[in-house]
Parts: sequence; structure tokens; C-alpha cells
Amino acid sequence: MPQRITIIWDWNGTLLDDAEVCREAINKMLKVRSLPELSLDKYRNVFTFPVIEYYKEIGFNFDVEEWEPVAMEFINLYLSALPICGLTPFAARTLETFKQKGFRQAIISAMEHEELLKSVSALGIYEYFDFIGGIGDHYGGGKIDNARNYLNSTGLNPEKITLIGDTLHDSQVAAELKCKCILVATGHQSFQRLSETGLPVIHNLSEIDFQL
Repeated sequence: MPQRITIIWDWNGTLLDDAEVCREAINKMLKVRSLPELSLDKYRNVFTFPVIEYYKEIGFNFDVEEWEPVAMEFINLYLSALPICGLTPFAARTLETFKQKGFRQAIISAMEHEELLKSVSALGIYEYFDFIGGIGDHYGGGKIDNARNYLNSTGLNPEKITLIGDTLHDSQVAAELKCKCILVATGHQSFQRLSETGLPVIHNLSEIDFQL
């Protein structure tokens, strides 16, 4: 029996429309440190994984303050605003179309696992996914190990997997899995940066090719 197509979704910025909330949270932190605040364009041009490198890029000095308290300061600001976040444009329609086509759908995210589960459930889309996997802390280190473990545990054929994400890190995860990848510029990195990967990049999920 042929193996069905699997879609691995990133969460933040790909399905969850949270880039502006992240920008506002980091700007509050920058302001109290008398550091320049970020426009959304600037944010999308500097954000990266692991996120500690992005913090350094925008002026945080971890010789004078520790990384972990700074990371938790952001998380507390972010989680307080998270309930206002909805889905990215055309996300609900795309999830439903993939379901109707019989595709398996999973989320693999660099968000802390319990908060990820709560966030997905709050938006009423939990039932679309066969698997939802976040990471074990709030420090945004990345998700390659998480993705590799998912592939190993399921025995899925990488040739039948397409990863959809919004960052260069998602392209790295796809390369690790040896699966197809589509990048969408609705989230945390700019269309121009994503295009530098040479992978397919779309402006939003209305441009998705459903014949994966």
C-alpha cells in the first residue's frame, strides 16, 4: 500500500500569526535597555535560530546579564500576549484541504511543548494533527533533534514528506530529514532571506501547491 503524503508544519509564523507580538515583546525589552527598537521589516531581517544569536545581533550583552533570565523575560511578555494571536492568512483553509486529501499532518516546533499544545488547542485545530511536538524549554535553540526523532519513530519515507515553515532553520530541518520544503513569508523572516535558500518561497498559504 502506497505511503500517504505527510505535511510537517512549523508553528510560530507559519500557522500561528505571532510575528508582530514577538516584535512588540522584544521592543519592550529593548526600550528598557535603551537599545534601538525594531520595525517589523528589521525584525524579519535579523531574527534567527538559535535565538540567542538574534538577541546578540540587536544589542543584548550577555557579558553583563545572563541569557536565561533574558529569555524568560521575553517568554513572559510573549505568553501574556499570545491569546490575541490567530492563524496566518489561509492557514485554516489549507489545513482543511490537506485533511480532505488524506494527508497526514504534524507540527514540529521550537516552542516549549506544553505551551505549544495549549496554543494549538486554543485555536481549535488540534484534531488536524497526528503528532504535535515542541521542545523541552523556552530557550528557542532549534528543533532538528525533535524532527529527526519524529522521522525515526514513525519510519516515514522522506520522499513523501513536505515541511512547511517560515525560517531558514526550517530549511535546515528539511535538509536534515532529506524531505521537500516550502517556505512561507508570513512570519519571522523576510521573503528575500528565505529566497536565498533556493527553495520554493510563497508570500502566504493561498499560493500553496496542493499537488504535493
